[in-house]
Amino acid sequence: MQPIVIGHRGASGHRPEHTRSAFNLAFALGADAVEPDLVATRDGVLVIRHENEISGTTDVATRAEFAARRAEKIVDGKAITGWFTEDFTWEELRTLRARERLPALRQSNTTFDDQHPILRLRDLFDLVDAAAEQTNRTLGIVAEIKHATYFGGLDLPLPELFAAEVSAAGWNTDRLTVESFEPSVLAQVRAQGVRGKRVFLLEDEGYPVDQVAEYGAGALSYADHLTADGLASLAAGRSAGGSRSSMGSSTATSDIGVDGISVPKSLILETDAAGDVTGASALVDDAHAAGLEIYCWTLRPENKFLAKTFRSGTRKGDFGHWQSEFRVILGSGIDGVFADHPDLAVHVRDAF
Repeated sequence: MQPIVIGHRGASGHRPEHTRSAFNLAFALGADAVEPDLVATRDGVLVIRHENEISGTTDVATRAEFAARRAEKIVDGKAITGWFTEDFTWEELRTLRARERLPALRQSNTTFDDQHPILRLRDLFDLVDAAAEQTNRTLGIVAEIKHATYFGGLDLPLPELFAAEVSAAGWNTDRLTVESFEPSVLAQVRAQGVRGKRVFLLEDEGYPVDQVAEYGAGALSYADHLTADGLASLAAGRSAGGSRSSMGSSTATSDIGVDGISVPKSLILETDAAGDVTGASALVDDAHAAGLEIYCWTLRPENKFLAKTFRSGTRKGDFGHWQSEFRVILGSGIDGVFADHPDLAVHVRDAF
Protein backbone atom coordinates (compact mmCIF):
# COMPACT_ATOMS: atom_id res chain seq x y z
CA MET A 1 0.00 0.00 0.00
CA GLN A 2 1.07 3.58 -0.62
CA PRO A 3 1.87 5.67 2.45
CA ILE A 4 -0.82 8.10 3.45
CA VAL A 5 -0.19 11.84 3.38
CA ILE A 6 -1.36 13.75 6.44
CA GLY A 7 -1.78 17.51 6.18
CA HIS A 8 0.30 18.76 9.11
CA ARG A 9 -2.06 21.20 10.86
CA GLY A 10 -3.76 21.36 7.47
CA ALA A 11 -1.88 22.71 4.48
CA SER A 12 0.23 24.83 6.81
CA GLY A 13 2.83 25.56 4.17
CA HIS A 14 0.17 27.46 2.22
CA ARG A 15 -2.11 28.95 4.89
CA PRO A 16 -1.87 29.81 8.61
CA GLU A 17 -1.96 26.50 10.42
CA HIS A 18 -5.07 24.99 11.98
CA THR A 19 -7.46 27.31 10.14
CA ARG A 20 -10.51 26.24 8.20
CA SER A 21 -8.74 27.38 5.05
CA ALA A 22 -5.66 25.26 5.83
CA PHE A 23 -7.70 22.12 6.49
CA ASN A 24 -9.91 22.48 3.43
CA LEU A 25 -6.92 23.20 1.22
CA ALA A 26 -5.10 20.13 2.52
CA PHE A 27 -7.89 17.90 1.29
CA ALA A 28 -8.14 19.78 -2.00
CA LEU A 29 -4.42 19.14 -2.50
CA GLY A 30 -4.80 15.40 -1.98
CA ALA A 31 -4.19 14.80 1.73
CA ASP A 32 -5.70 11.60 3.09
CA ALA A 33 -6.03 13.03 6.61
CA VAL A 34 -5.28 16.17 8.60
CA GLU A 35 -3.62 16.63 11.96
CA PRO A 36 -5.03 18.95 14.63
CA ASP A 37 -3.20 19.69 17.88
CA LEU A 38 -5.63 19.77 20.79
CA VAL A 39 -5.52 21.90 23.94
CA ALA A 40 -8.26 23.04 26.31
CA THR A 41 -10.01 26.22 27.34
CA ARG A 42 -10.80 27.10 30.95
CA ASP A 43 -14.31 25.74 30.48
CA GLY A 44 -13.17 22.44 29.00
CA VAL A 45 -13.61 23.01 25.27
CA LEU A 46 -11.02 21.32 23.06
CA VAL A 47 -9.58 23.86 20.66
CA ILE A 48 -7.14 23.40 17.80
CA ARG A 49 -3.86 25.21 18.43
CA HIS A 50 -0.21 24.20 18.11
CA GLU A 51 0.35 24.98 21.79
CA ASN A 52 -1.67 26.26 24.70
CA GLU A 53 0.45 29.44 24.49
CA ILE A 54 -1.15 31.33 21.61
CA SER A 55 0.69 34.63 21.15
CA GLY A 56 2.52 33.26 18.10
CA THR A 57 -0.57 31.92 16.33
CA THR A 58 -3.29 34.49 17.09
CA ASP A 59 -3.80 38.22 17.45
CA VAL A 60 -4.20 37.97 21.24
CA ALA A 61 -1.18 40.21 21.94
CA THR A 62 -2.93 43.08 20.13
CA ARG A 63 -6.14 42.78 22.11
CA ALA A 64 -6.18 45.35 24.90
CA GLU A 65 -9.02 43.61 26.71
CA PHE A 66 -6.79 40.57 27.25
CA ALA A 67 -3.54 42.34 28.15
CA ALA A 68 -3.83 41.36 31.81
CA ARG A 69 -3.98 37.65 30.89
CA ARG A 70 -0.30 37.61 29.91
CA ALA A 71 1.50 35.26 32.29
CA GLU A 72 4.57 33.11 32.81
CA LYS A 73 3.98 29.41 33.37
CA ILE A 74 5.94 26.18 33.59
CA VAL A 75 4.64 23.78 30.94
CA ASP A 76 6.26 20.36 30.80
CA GLY A 77 9.26 21.71 32.67
CA LYS A 78 9.79 24.78 30.47
CA ALA A 79 9.18 28.39 31.47
CA ILE A 80 6.93 30.07 28.90
CA THR A 81 5.56 33.61 28.83
CA GLY A 82 2.47 34.59 26.89
CA TRP A 83 -1.26 33.98 26.73
CA PHE A 84 -2.62 30.50 27.45
CA THR A 85 -5.82 28.82 26.30
CA GLU A 86 -6.62 27.60 29.79
CA ASP A 87 -7.01 31.20 30.94
CA PHE A 88 -9.81 31.87 28.44
CA THR A 89 -13.33 30.59 28.01
CA TRP A 90 -14.39 29.42 24.58
CA GLU A 91 -16.58 32.48 24.17
CA GLU A 92 -13.50 34.65 24.66
CA LEU A 93 -11.18 32.58 22.46
CA ARG A 94 -13.61 32.53 19.58
CA THR A 95 -13.16 36.30 19.21
CA LEU A 96 -9.45 35.87 18.36
CA ARG A 97 -8.10 35.49 14.83
CA ALA A 98 -5.36 33.17 13.60
CA ARG A 99 -1.95 34.30 12.38
CA GLU A 100 0.96 32.64 10.59
CA ARG A 101 3.30 30.97 13.09
CA LEU A 102 6.42 31.34 10.90
CA PRO A 103 5.99 34.83 9.42
CA ALA A 104 9.65 35.42 8.58
CA LEU A 105 9.91 32.13 6.69
CA ARG A 106 6.47 32.00 5.10
CA GLN A 107 5.72 35.61 4.37
CA SER A 108 3.07 34.84 1.78
CA ASN A 109 1.00 33.13 4.48
CA THR A 110 0.83 36.35 6.47
CA THR A 111 -1.52 37.80 3.84
CA PHE A 112 -4.15 35.52 5.40
CA ASP A 113 -3.54 36.77 8.95
CA ASP A 114 -6.56 37.79 11.04
CA GLN A 115 -9.04 36.27 8.59
CA HIS A 116 -9.92 33.05 10.38
CA PRO A 117 -11.15 32.26 13.90
CA ILE A 118 -9.88 29.47 16.13
CA LEU A 119 -11.59 26.13 15.55
CA ARG A 120 -12.84 23.56 18.02
CA LEU A 121 -12.40 19.82 17.55
CA ARG A 122 -16.13 19.54 16.94
CA ASP A 123 -15.80 22.03 14.07
CA LEU A 124 -13.15 19.86 12.44
CA PHE A 125 -15.34 16.76 12.60
CA ASP A 126 -17.97 18.65 10.59
CA LEU A 127 -15.37 20.01 8.16
CA VAL A 128 -13.88 16.58 7.42
CA ASP A 129 -17.32 15.03 6.92
CA ALA A 130 -18.21 17.77 4.45
CA ALA A 131 -14.92 17.39 2.57
CA ALA A 132 -15.36 13.61 2.36
CA GLU A 133 -18.84 14.02 0.94
CA GLN A 134 -17.67 16.60 -1.57
CA THR A 135 -14.65 14.61 -2.78
CA ASN A 136 -16.15 11.12 -2.39
CA ARG A 137 -12.98 10.03 -0.60
CA THR A 138 -12.36 8.45 2.78
CA LEU A 139 -10.74 11.21 4.84
CA GLY A 140 -9.36 11.01 8.34
CA ILE A 141 -8.18 12.91 11.38
CA VAL A 142 -4.92 12.27 13.23
CA ALA A 143 -5.52 14.09 16.50
CA GLU A 144 -2.59 15.01 18.72
CA ILE A 145 -3.40 15.50 22.39
CA LYS A 146 -0.95 18.06 23.79
CA HIS A 147 0.38 18.52 27.34
CA ALA A 148 -2.13 16.15 28.93
CA THR A 149 -0.20 15.81 32.19
CA TYR A 150 -0.05 19.59 32.52
CA PHE A 151 -3.76 20.01 31.79
CA GLY A 152 -4.63 17.17 34.14
CA GLY A 153 -3.04 19.18 36.92
CA LEU A 154 -5.51 21.96 36.11
CA ASP A 155 -8.47 19.57 36.39
CA LEU A 156 -8.83 19.53 32.62
CA PRO A 157 -8.58 15.81 31.74
CA LEU A 158 -7.88 15.87 28.00
CA PRO A 159 -8.48 12.14 27.34
CA GLU A 160 -11.96 12.40 28.90
CA LEU A 161 -12.75 15.61 27.04
CA PHE A 162 -11.57 14.04 23.79
CA ALA A 163 -13.67 10.92 24.26
CA ALA A 164 -16.74 13.02 25.01
CA GLU A 165 -16.26 15.03 21.81
CA VAL A 166 -15.84 11.89 19.70
CA SER A 167 -18.96 10.38 21.21
CA ALA A 168 -21.01 13.55 20.80
CA ALA A 169 -19.99 13.81 17.15
CA GLY A 170 -20.85 10.16 16.52
CA TRP A 171 -17.68 10.09 14.50
CA ASN A 172 -16.48 7.01 12.66
CA THR A 173 -13.43 5.88 14.61
CA ASP A 174 -12.21 3.88 11.60
CA ARG A 175 -11.12 7.28 10.29
CA LEU A 176 -9.68 8.46 13.59
CA THR A 177 -6.15 8.19 14.92
CA VAL A 178 -5.10 9.60 18.29
CA GLU A 179 -1.45 10.38 18.98
CA SER A 180 0.53 11.75 21.88
CA PHE A 181 4.08 12.13 23.17
CA GLU A 182 2.67 10.90 26.51
CA PRO A 183 1.90 7.18 26.20
CA SER A 184 -0.41 7.02 29.20
CA VAL A 185 -2.76 9.33 27.29
CA LEU A 186 -3.27 6.66 24.64
CA ALA A 187 -4.26 4.08 27.25
CA GLN A 188 -6.61 6.58 28.89
CA VAL A 189 -8.31 7.40 25.61
CA ARG A 190 -8.87 3.70 24.94
CA ALA A 191 -10.22 3.26 28.47
CA GLN A 192 -12.74 6.00 27.69
CA GLY A 193 -14.09 3.87 24.83
CA VAL A 194 -12.44 5.52 21.79
CA ARG A 195 -11.56 2.81 19.30
CA GLY A 196 -9.41 4.66 16.78
CA LYS A 197 -5.77 3.84 16.16
CA ARG A 198 -3.28 4.81 18.85
CA VAL A 199 0.10 6.17 17.77
CA PHE A 200 2.94 6.96 20.16
CA LEU A 201 4.90 10.07 19.16
CA LEU A 202 8.61 9.84 19.92
CA GLU A 203 11.37 12.41 19.92
CA ASP A 204 14.95 11.64 18.92
CA GLU A 205 16.01 12.39 22.50
CA GLY A 206 14.51 12.95 25.95
CA TYR A 207 11.74 11.33 27.98
CA PRO A 208 7.92 11.32 27.90
CA VAL A 209 6.64 13.88 30.40
CA ASP A 210 3.98 11.60 31.85
CA GLN A 211 6.46 8.81 32.45
CA VAL A 212 8.87 11.10 34.27
CA ALA A 213 5.99 12.37 36.41
CA GLU A 214 5.06 8.81 37.37
CA TYR A 215 8.40 7.02 37.50
CA GLY A 216 11.04 9.71 37.95
CA ALA A 217 14.50 8.30 37.30
CA GLY A 218 12.91 4.96 36.39
CA ALA A 219 11.19 6.37 33.30
CA LEU A 220 12.14 4.95 29.94
CA SER A 221 13.59 7.38 27.41
CA TYR A 222 12.23 7.71 23.90
CA ALA A 223 15.36 5.90 22.72
CA ASP A 224 14.55 2.95 25.00
CA HIS A 225 11.23 2.52 23.21
CA LEU A 226 13.00 2.37 19.83
CA THR A 227 15.18 -0.64 20.60
CA ALA A 228 14.09 -4.04 19.31
CA ASP A 229 12.84 -4.97 22.76
CA GLY A 230 11.12 -1.62 23.18
CA LEU A 231 9.27 -1.89 19.88
CA ALA A 232 8.22 -5.45 20.67
CA SER A 233 6.88 -4.33 24.05
CA LEU A 234 4.86 -1.52 22.47
CA ALA A 235 3.13 -4.04 20.22
CA ALA A 236 2.81 -6.65 22.96
CA GLY A 237 1.01 -4.20 25.19
CA ARG A 238 -1.61 -3.80 22.47
CA SER A 239 -2.32 -7.53 22.28
CA ALA A 240 -2.46 -7.69 26.05
CA GLY A 241 -5.25 -5.16 26.13
CA GLY A 242 -3.34 -1.92 26.03
CA SER A 243 -2.45 -1.64 29.69
CA ARG A 244 0.97 -0.42 30.76
CA SER A 245 2.62 -2.53 33.41
CA SER A 246 5.56 -1.76 35.66
CA MET A 247 8.55 -3.64 36.99
CA GLY A 248 8.23 -3.07 40.71
CA SER A 249 6.98 0.25 41.97
CA SER A 250 9.33 2.72 40.32
CA THR A 251 10.53 1.40 36.96
CA ALA A 252 8.52 1.78 33.78
CA THR A 253 8.27 -0.73 30.98
CA SER A 254 7.19 -0.09 27.41
CA ASP A 255 4.13 -2.39 27.50
CA ILE A 256 1.76 0.50 26.78
CA GLY A 257 -0.11 -0.95 23.84
CA VAL A 258 -0.12 1.05 20.61
CA ASP A 259 -0.87 0.46 16.96
CA GLY A 260 2.06 2.47 15.70
CA ILE A 261 4.79 4.99 16.32
CA SER A 262 5.51 8.37 14.77
CA VAL A 263 9.05 9.72 14.69
CA PRO A 264 10.97 12.75 13.42
CA LYS A 265 12.46 12.35 9.97
CA SER A 266 15.95 12.43 11.49
CA LEU A 267 15.30 8.86 12.64
CA ILE A 268 14.30 7.77 9.14
CA LEU A 269 17.23 9.36 7.28
CA GLU A 270 20.50 7.41 7.59
CA THR A 271 23.57 9.64 7.65
CA ASP A 272 27.33 9.04 7.47
CA ALA A 273 30.00 10.47 9.73
CA ALA A 274 29.96 13.74 7.80
CA GLY A 275 26.21 14.11 8.29
CA ASP A 276 25.33 13.39 4.67
CA VAL A 277 22.20 11.34 3.98
CA THR A 278 23.01 7.93 2.55
CA GLY A 279 19.51 6.46 2.45
CA ALA A 280 16.84 5.26 4.84
CA SER A 281 17.57 3.78 8.26
CA ALA A 282 16.41 0.35 9.40
CA LEU A 283 13.76 1.79 11.74
CA VAL A 284 10.84 1.32 9.34
CA ASP A 285 11.70 -2.35 8.87
CA ASP A 286 12.27 -2.77 12.61
CA ALA A 287 8.87 -1.29 13.45
CA HIS A 288 7.11 -3.46 10.89
CA ALA A 289 8.93 -6.54 12.17
CA ALA A 290 7.52 -5.76 15.62
CA GLY A 291 4.01 -5.49 14.20
CA LEU A 292 3.77 -1.70 14.40
CA GLU A 293 2.86 0.91 11.85
CA ILE A 294 5.30 3.81 11.54
CA TYR A 295 4.82 7.43 10.52
CA CYS A 296 7.22 10.32 10.07
CA TRP A 297 7.12 14.07 10.70
CA THR A 298 7.49 16.59 9.16
CA LEU A 299 8.13 16.84 5.41
CA ARG A 300 8.88 20.47 4.51
CA PRO A 301 10.56 21.80 1.36
CA GLU A 302 12.35 24.85 2.77
CA ASN A 303 16.11 24.75 3.29
CA LYS A 304 15.65 25.50 6.98
CA PHE A 305 13.98 22.12 7.50
CA LEU A 306 15.78 19.91 4.98
CA ALA A 307 18.71 17.70 5.89
CA LYS A 308 21.89 19.52 4.85
CA THR A 309 22.42 17.07 1.98
CA PHE A 310 19.33 18.45 0.27
CA ARG A 311 19.70 22.19 0.85
CA SER A 312 20.24 24.57 -2.05
CA GLY A 313 21.62 28.07 -1.61
CA THR A 314 21.79 29.98 1.65
CA ARG A 315 18.29 31.42 2.12
CA LYS A 316 16.39 29.47 4.72
CA GLY A 317 12.99 30.10 3.15
CA ASP A 318 13.97 28.94 -0.35
CA PHE A 319 12.97 25.48 -1.48
CA GLY A 320 15.91 23.07 -1.63
CA HIS A 321 16.11 19.64 -3.22
CA TRP A 322 12.97 18.61 -1.39
CA GLN A 323 11.96 15.95 -3.90
CA SER A 324 15.16 14.02 -3.19
CA GLU A 325 14.58 14.04 0.57
CA PHE A 326 10.90 13.20 0.21
CA ARG A 327 11.77 10.25 -2.08
CA VAL A 328 14.10 8.71 0.50
CA ILE A 329 11.43 8.90 3.20
CA LEU A 330 8.43 7.90 1.12
CA GLY A 331 10.40 5.07 -0.46
CA SER A 332 11.39 3.60 2.90
CA GLY A 333 8.20 1.56 3.28
CA ILE A 334 6.79 4.01 5.79
CA ASP A 335 3.04 3.92 6.44
CA GLY A 336 2.45 7.65 6.37
CA VAL A 337 4.04 11.09 6.47
CA PHE A 338 3.06 14.46 7.87
CA ALA A 339 3.60 17.30 5.40
CA ASP A 340 3.13 21.06 5.55
CA HIS A 341 2.67 21.06 1.76
CA PRO A 342 0.59 17.92 1.18
CA ASP A 343 0.52 18.52 -2.57
CA LEU A 344 4.31 18.10 -2.74
CA ALA A 345 4.24 14.88 -0.72
CA VAL A 346 1.43 13.50 -2.88
CA HIS A 347 3.41 14.41 -6.01
CA VAL A 348 6.45 12.44 -4.88
CA ARG A 349 4.44 9.53 -3.51
CA ASP A 350 2.43 9.08 -6.67
CA ALA A 351 5.57 9.05 -8.82
CA PHE A 352 6.69 5.73 -7.32
